[in-house]
Amino acid sequence: MLTVDQLTDAVAEYVRRLEAGTASDIAALYADNATLEDPAGSEVRTGRAAITAFYRELDGLDVTAELLTVRASGDTAAFHMRVVTTAGGFITSIEPIDVMTFGADGLITSMRAIWSPGDIVHRRSTPA
Repeated sequence: MLTVDQLTDAVAEYVRRLEAGTASDIAALYADNATLEDPAGSEVRTGRAAITAFYRELDGLDVTAELLTVRASGDTAAFHMRVVTTAGGFITSIEPIDVMTFGADGLITSMRAIWSPGDIVHRRSTPA
């Protein structure tokens, strides 16, 4: 079983790759048969190829990501983060709470992101 420090470090690396990595870099943190549900209640994506395709939407965007808090226990980490993207003259911000489970190898086995469309904030990046 992973330690709390290992879980916390894995979450921090995930957030770092959201900001500075490619879809493949992020998906490499997942086990081959992992699941991703973002947001919770939406289609569950299973397997690294489907997960890579999901994160491909971030490729080419200006992304900043900040880990706000993390709690970890057993094989699970829950964390609150802020993700801001800039594209097409708009800045979009969201602060989901994600819940991840991990295998003994430190790879993500499941991820559920808790947020709804009302949690997204859009604004122009330059004054109109």
